[in-house]
Amino acid sequence: MKLLLPALGGFLLVPFLWLTWHQNSSQQQSEQEPKEAAASSKSTKSSSERKNPVKPTPENLAEAKKFFGYDCAMCHGTVGDGKGDLAGSMGLKMSDWHDASTLAAMSDGDIFDLIMKGKGKMTGEGDRVSSEMAWKLVNYVRSFAKKETAAAPKTGGSS
Repeated sequence: MKLLLPALGGFLLVPFLWLTWHQNSSQQQSEQEPKEAAASSKSTKSSSERKNPVKPTPENLAEAKKFFGYDCAMCHGTVGDGKGDLAGSMGLKMSDWHDASTLAAMSDGDIFDLIMKGKGKMTGEGDRVSSEMAWKLVNYVRSFAKKETAAAPKTGGSS
């Protein structure tokens, strides 16, 4: 029994020390964030000026399609037509991304911000997704209009 008490005291001390360390780390991080945010806000370009650093490779588009299916399709529809089940049940009117004019009015930076920050009832991805994945999603969203344009029938032929 004498050996058990010191071991038990040490066992209880470890979680306490971890909790104390974790709280101090969180405080230091939150004190640094406003300074970093202020510095980065001065040096960043506006949304419209930012260019997508991720190339729309087949691999990147496939990865974004998978993510889109899990997280976005419930509202935006599996094919980006804005006819997802959740959007319908909530009575939301979503944009149809097959319409090239809808996307033409938005820069890649604007779409990126929409994904990360959200809009209206749409919650932004924020910290839940890396900026690289958000850029991949921008490419994937842009691919909806390209598919529709490519599938459009050509006019004016010899008959």
